[in-house]
Amino acid sequence: MTPAVAVDLDGALGDTRALWESFLDDAARRFASIAPLDPEALPDDRALAAEELDRWASTGVGDWRAALERFAEDHAPVYLRPSAEASAALRSLSASGWRIGAFTDAPEELARVALAQLGAARRVETVEAGGGSRERLLERLGPAAVVAVTPGQLTALAHG
Repeated sequence: MTPAVAVDLDGALGDTRALWESFLDDAARRFASIAPLDPEALPDDRALAAEELDRWASTGVGDWRAALERFAEDHAPVYLRPSAEASAALRSLSASGWRIGAFTDAPEELARVALAQLGAARRVETVEAGGGSRERLLERLGPAAVVAVTPGQLTALAHG
């Protein structure tokens, strides 16, 4: 059986929450004349917030997910710094034949940009984003998959 690890993107690789919040503030300003948005009123759970944003966007804003992706591409270097330790752990696990997946409650558009910025996109074979992402990823990776929620857990697996 091929070993597998489900990596918490925000916990083990790089926290995307500040980038998300910056996007929400930008979107509220940018689209204020079309539809008001109060970022503070959105749920902390980003999957639920995305559902609220889908409703908000239907009032004439359009594709907020594409706007999120563009914003993340432009601003990710300010918010996300690759970790040499995490990169080395992913490289080692990949070289040892581990299947590597990542999960986050953030929208997929943000997750993919973050993985690229963090230098992890080449090593991660599957990404699950949004509500229930951890459970979906574990189902895909199989019952023997290990979960790494912190950088230390990821490093320990690589050295284990």
